[in-house]
Amino acid sequence: MTNSLGNRWAGDRLGLPEHGSGSLATMPRRIGAIMADWAMAMLLSNAFFKGDSMATLLIFGTMQLIFIGTLGFSIGHRIFGLRLLRSSGSRWVPYIGPWKAFIRTALLCLVIPVAVWDADNRGAHDKAAGTVLVRR
Repeated sequence: MTNSLGNRWAGDRLGLPEHGSGSLATMPRRIGAIMADWAMAMLLSNAFFKGDSMATLLIFGTMQLIFIGTLGFSIGHRIFGLRLLRSSGSRWVPYIGPWKAFIRTALLCLVIPVAVWDADNRGAHDKAAGTVLVRR
């Protein structure tokens, strides 16, 4: 069965499998990962900056930028069995790099792009950075 865009499943158009390793991350895993990352940022902010909201956002953004730019996943992604891939022409590769990580993180911190999805369940922050969040 296909949807109106010809996808048999979310990620089909991107050449990703329907299930298992390399398939698109499900919404519960995505939410769990971002909640874990935000909770860590809040803990650090409370410990060192009295819970200042701007400090929390800066800690969150810094963690995302460093971990995603170097390892291809945040701590929350790791906990929930996810990783990021970036487009390299006709294939997906695991190295994100600092520039793509910066674009993705900046838009993630703005929140609104995260709430805008396409038929492949990719947020605007992932589309702009040329990345996709998949299961490990």
